[in-house]
Amino acid sequence: MVKIGTVLLLLLFFHNQQAYSLDAIGSTSDTMIATVGDAEPANLVPILRGTGQLGTQCFTDAACAPSLYCFACPAASELQPKCTRKTATATSTFPKNTSLPFNKYAWLTTHNSYAIFGSTPQAGVPIITFFNQEDSVTDQLNNGVRGLMLDMYDFRNDIWLCHSFQGTCYEFTAFRPANKTLAEIKTFLDANPNEVITIFIEDYVHAPNGISRLFTNAGLMKYWMPVAMMPSNGKPWPTLREMIQRNHRLLVFTQDSTKEATEGIAFQWRYTTENQYGDDGMRNGSCPKRNGTPAMSDVSRSLIVQNYFPTNPNPINACRDNSGGLFNMLSTCFAASGNRWSNYIALDFYKRSTGGGAFRALDFLNGQMECDCQDISKSCSC
Repeated sequence: MVKIGTVLLLLLFFHNQQAYSLDAIGSTSDTMIATVGDAEPANLVPILRGTGQLGTQCFTDAACAPSLYCFACPAASELQPKCTRKTATATSTFPKNTSLPFNKYAWLTTHNSYAIFGSTPQAGVPIITFFNQEDSVTDQLNNGVRGLMLDMYDFRNDIWLCHSFQGTCYEFTAFRPANKTLAEIKTFLDANPNEVITIFIEDYVHAPNGISRLFTNAGLMKYWMPVAMMPSNGKPWPTLREMIQRNHRLLVFTQDSTKEATEGIAFQWRYTTENQYGDDGMRNGSCPKRNGTPAMSDVSRSLIVQNYFPTNPNPINACRDNSGGLFNMLSTCFAASGNRWSNYIALDFYKRSTGGGAFRALDFLNGQMECDCQDISKSCSC
């Protein structure tokens, strides 16, 4: 059981850290203003004009280029805010574009995508639980997130996105009805006809046909990839282009093994391998499988989920974790997975880093899978 005091302490830390990431950065800190003010005039030009590139000193998000935001990582001994990546490289810019099998791409995934700091309480009481992200699901998708991890529970005669204590959703751990987040997903898919989204459901829904009815009512079945079209036994997936052309642009996986037969929802671990989440999945040189799942090296599962977030979400350390630690773990999990690169990288506070972070990791993974190169965004030709 989570201790309430621990949650409140993390909330305080998170609130303090916001000073480094919001548009108001620098305006509340004389030290930061002085640091920027002491910069050479030439260095101030991109700051003032809003064209700051990766690593440029800044004091507001507006100082940075559109794909960047202004952020500092004290956990890595960085007090001066700088322009930091916040968006993924579009697959449309890859040398081979959408021509590869779906399992030859890497996708940024948010752990507990719905557990957003600052969420307005929907159940009538303040939310007292952990937070894992800091911007809306819509913003996550616009920034290039393509995998969403959602915990679904029976709650108030509906299905809600919720944390729980001992498997039960309470008013103070409930975030919102799931249909509100699915509405955001539908809006994005409607507006972006060349994008594919994967949803991983941690499934505590016991209402008969509850999940399938939820997606039907949300108007998402027209994008649903049927289980019959998903390759089993490690066979290659259709190409990304074929999935887009067929409008199979929504993959939904459940952790309830019974629902593939009863509701047509793919049982996640029949198609994916997954490393251990939490602190045990962040130990240098080790990429153990998640308890109860196939071995990381099981090639009969053609999609690999790589978790990289602590047991208790830590907004202060996330920028450090999402940088060097994450990048080093890519090769560790590659070896553990039978020399296969991960397809989904699941993180807390996905934008936080010391510069490139998760987006640099994705560029590396996609570069390796597409052209055996180091960076899909600039150095690949094949």
